[in-house]
Amino acid sequence: MPGYSRLGNGWANGNVKSPVASPPGSPRFRHGKIRAGGKGAKSESFWERVLFSLIYSAFRRRGFLLFAPLLYIFGMFMYMGTFNFEVPVRILMHRAPQGSNYRSPEVFKKLWPSLQVYGNTSDALLNAWHPREGGSWFPCVNKSLSHTELPTSNGYLIIEANGGLNQQRISICDVVAVAKLLNATLVIPMFHLNSVWRDSSKFGDIFDEEYFIDSLKNHVRVVKELPEDVLQQFDYNISSIVNLRVKAWSSPGHYIHKVLPKLKDLGAVRIAPFSNRLAHAVPHHLQALRCLANYQALRFSQPIRTLGEKMVERMVTNSSLSGGKYISVHLRFEKDMVAFSCCTYDGGEEEKHEMDIARERGWRGKFNRTGRIIKPGKIRMDGKCPLTPLEVGMMLRGMGFDNTTNVYVAAGKIYKSEKFMAPLRELFPNLETKETLASQEELAPFRNHSSRLAALDYTVCLHSQVFVTTQGGNFPHFLMGHRRYLYGGHSKTIVPDKRRLALLFDNPKIRWDSFRHQMKEMLHHSDSKGIEVRKPNKSLYTFPMPDCMCQHSDARKEGRV
Repeated sequence: MPGYSRLGNGWANGNVKSPVASPPGSPRFRHGKIRAGGKGAKSESFWERVLFSLIYSAFRRRGFLLFAPLLYIFGMFMYMGTFNFEVPVRILMHRAPQGSNYRSPEVFKKLWPSLQVYGNTSDALLNAWHPREGGSWFPCVNKSLSHTELPTSNGYLIIEANGGLNQQRISICDVVAVAKLLNATLVIPMFHLNSVWRDSSKFGDIFDEEYFIDSLKNHVRVVKELPEDVLQQFDYNISSIVNLRVKAWSSPGHYIHKVLPKLKDLGAVRIAPFSNRLAHAVPHHLQALRCLANYQALRFSQPIRTLGEKMVERMVTNSSLSGGKYISVHLRFEKDMVAFSCCTYDGGEEEKHEMDIARERGWRGKFNRTGRIIKPGKIRMDGKCPLTPLEVGMMLRGMGFDNTTNVYVAAGKIYKSEKFMAPLRELFPNLETKETLASQEELAPFRNHSSRLAALDYTVCLHSQVFVTTQGGNFPHFLMGHRRYLYGGHSKTIVPDKRRLALLFDNPKIRWDSFRHQMKEMLHHSDSKGIEVRKPNKSLYTFPMPDCMCQHSDARKEGRV
């Protein structure tokens, strides 16, 4: 693997450039040389001038005998060409900083005997999270919403949600709040056919339309499609309806002053794309509508719910040794994620070639623009590399979850699955995925529909005792918030410290006791951060307290959690 360098590619690739030639000597030295050697003498090198100066100084100060041994040795080195000042520099440049290398397989090999000997800790799932003092949180969305008669609508609001499952979910919940703000009638959102997700699913394929409309009926009017008279007004062509460009994270005031007048004037407006188009901080009654939409109105369609519930039941049944409790892991190690991260693993030139092709196919020149320097070692040290299945498995074993623990892996197609998943299966033999937990016949209706498959993963992860996020993104952020909403305010989520992991997995000499201690600390930190109240610049979908939940010291006793 090429060495890591903070100074550029020359040293990292081992292509050491020759030193730049020394500038000509000063006129004084040149004249001296001519006087000593006569007309036409060759110009001396830098080291010759240094040697001449030392000898001249020594003779002038009558200290030649003191300098003679040193000068003799120095001269011999110079004459033989063995004194190379670049050697120590090259050695230093090839010593990559701790944490910049992918050496996890070496660490695994070193710790594997201890992993095999270490005793069973089947109670780890039961003791992963500690009860909190000071009361629990419980859902109280409806407490903040009034049930008054809706005024006459100002017009129809049409949006196009883009991205994957949970990016679409953000758009849907946000537009419910915007529709309330504008007193608009919301048309069931359309989904943009994303070039990455390539899912042609419509709203009703993923979510229960009738339930969505009925859940919001006291607060926002929702219709499946535009009425005939409105369609006729626009020649039955939705693209003829004016599309308003709204900046990301726009304030409620922007909608009132810029969008509402157009809505009243035209009777219908579009906002496409509609992604992250509403600010995090909005009035409380609008936040409550976001909560209502996300945690109550948006439930999955019947086919997804049916299979999802079966999969959860199977995980619970398989986890009888731990009281029906299991771990779920959101594993982001698909080819496109590995390529986008620009991290390197242990695949050498073959991996580099595959990743270059994947980056060009997905992002067309973004990663090889002029002036862009990619430093995989620095990316790893910054904790931005996707965790491999092996690294996730070692982390969990270090936290105390033994090889009898049932683990569900939520993921797309893992990069080189046979190679990278093998050690995780060795660490956790009771490992399940969609493909092992459901039959081919059950999964057939969901094939080639990434959002529907993601909804199945979401369902199984939502009901696990422990959820592990490995790379960020909307999927884990939504799950963390949803789990807080369901489980008394605690996300029950392990959030790895990937900077610390990079250092540990780059140390093949690490001892099991030290590694286990570090992992226990990481689990404790995730536990202590499990209950967090939303800050003004944070998302309600990750931190539902206090906007969607209330705190009550006797909530558990009253059975309201």
